Amino acid sequence: MFNSPFANDKFVLTIPQDAEIIFAADVFIDDYPGGAELTTEALIDSSPFNVFKLHTKDITAEILEQGQGKHWIFGNFHFLDLNLIPTVVANISYSMVEYDFKYCRYRSPEKHKAESGNDCDCHNDIHGKMISTLMYGAKSLWWMSEAQMNSYHDKFPFLAERDNVVLSSVFNDRFFAAVKFLRHQSDTIERSGWLVLGSQSWVKGSEDAVKYCEDNELEFEVLTDLPYGDVLDRMSKAEGFVYLPRGADTCPRMVIEAKLLGCKLQINEHVQHAHEIWFDTDDQFDTEAYLYAARERFWNGIKHAMSYRPTLSGYTTIIDCEKSGYPWRQSIESMLGFCDEVVVVDGGSTDGCWEELLAWSEKEEKLHVHLVKRDWDHPRFAVYDGLQKAAARSRCTMQYCWQQDADEVIHENDYEKIQRLLTVFPTEVDIVSLPVIEYWGSVEKVRLDVTPWKWRVSRNLPHITHGIPSQFRVTDSDGYLHAMPGTDGCDYINKDTSEPLAHASFYGRDAHNHRVKALENDAEATKIYQAWFARNIEMLPSTHHYSWFNLGRKIRTYRDYWSKHWQSLYDISQEDTSENNMFFDKPWSEVSDDDIDSLAVELSEKLGGWVFHSKVDFTNPTPYLTLDVGQPTIMITSD
Repeated sequence: MFNSPFANDKFVLTIPQDAEIIFAADVFIDDYPGGAELTTEALIDSSPFNVFKLHTKDITAEILEQGQGKHWIFGNFHFLDLNLIPTVVANISYSMVEYDFKYCRYRSPEKHKAESGNDCDCHNDIHGKMISTLMYGAKSLWWMSEAQMNSYHDKFPFLAERDNVVLSSVFNDRFFAAVKFLRHQSDTIERSGWLVLGSQSWVKGSEDAVKYCEDNELEFEVLTDLPYGDVLDRMSKAEGFVYLPRGADTCPRMVIEAKLLGCKLQINEHVQHAHEIWFDTDDQFDTEAYLYAARERFWNGIKHAMSYRPTLSGYTTIIDCEKSGYPWRQSIESMLGFCDEVVVVDGGSTDGCWEELLAWSEKEEKLHVHLVKRDWDHPRFAVYDGLQKAAARSRCTMQYCWQQDADEVIHENDYEKIQRLLTVFPTEVDIVSLPVIEYWGSVEKVRLDVTPWKWRVSRNLPHITHGIPSQFRVTDSDGYLHAMPGTDGCDYINKDTSEPLAHASFYGRDAHNHRVKALENDAEATKIYQAWFARNIEMLPSTHHYSWFNLGRKIRTYRDYWSKHWQSLYDISQEDTSENNMFFDKPWSEVSDDDIDSLAVELSEKLGGWVFHSKVDFTNPTPYLTLDVGQPTIMITSD
């Protein structure tokens, strides 16, 4: 809104072009500090989008036209011109937060009866039908209590077809900090006195609360026109809070505040959230956790309602993958199936990979390829593995990044899961780990002896890169950087400090303990762990890892590359002796191709995996998982 310098002009309302959300309400916190307004403000403060506040009295057909390409959220809308409802329903993408009972002309069925002497029948008249029409057109409906939602559904059953979510009242971080501080202070004082809300609203029942206190000879104070902080302070010192509304109050904030601040509660059946599981508990942690998550729950739902689609960059690195027999084409093609761009960094392939990749990128506009050559004869060449990943990541331009190795492929059924995950990406972390299905010799065996997760998807933030974490960084006698055991040199780290970065993972302590027991051939633990892993790969996008699928190829790659890689990374030197060969009881120089082919068959048939930090032992077969998972179609058709 701007004020024209010409005296005869009126204020002209315009919606900013950069606004992504239009939050429409009768009043906001600056106009009136009511419960609905506090919830609205807490939601707006936590929004991941640019929000424009719009008073409902200012909504016109012209304003609706301005905001046609944006997502609207309607809070209280008593001042909305109901003649605009058909225009809203037909032309606007919107959600609704219902604080009371707007289908009723009194916004309270009980008040309707008290004022008119008749039961509320507004749901059958034109007013109720208009309100229900507006609600039915919403992409999502957000309620203050289960009872409120059920009341609506009883009168307008068709609303149950929409996306309905019970949100409850919403609080900001300042509130949670204040509660924590005040609770700590109240531990050292003796509580006294009862509190009553002073309100002119019939529904709030202030007179009834006062009468209750008088009838029960309670010392009490009526709270009227106090600053919000003073109200919370009073609650932290009071013995209890009396609240006896005369009509359904969907989720009164003061009842929640009083409970969290340690007050005894005297409430009646009109407090609609009183018996919901998050509130009806003695565990304040459960109540606070539910309330704290409300903002994220709301905005994740709004993203879904908006058909919000975050953009994703996939990135990978290759070098001589054709010679190594990696499924690099299938890996890249699978990323092209769900990424908005795919960045590939080639380290200087000499087997035709780079030329084929370059030709591919000329036909596929989403594929961006870069040649980043390194001195692969350098004594610390293994450090370049992390630097190549960092180089690929630094070229990504989308909101999120997906890292994938050249021997990893994503099933086409998981493409949609990846988009869903991005839409509800956790706010507390920047990196999420996801399941890895690691084959051993065939699709019949999935490895149990390796951790089933990998850092996979992350926000595209400038401080996130790959490399050696600070606690594992050392230099050799020539001053060259290398790593201590404990990292593969490709961890997610802070670009400036090299500190490791936190990540969210589905893999917890219980799962780990069952996996450890399963590795000890505990049949029950194996059953539990396998069922747990199967559920996770059904729910979460998962990576099919073909590193140990072709065991003959893997043994040769280990002979030709990986043994040198680990020596380079950890600054160790190993002579080619039988003691240093974990695959055979003889030096690599004496191992023939027939030896490798024979061992590959034996490993596949007799073991379910092996970590080659020690000599292979066929007398101690490694357990494995048998999962009914289909391979990516691209791997089947390429065979």
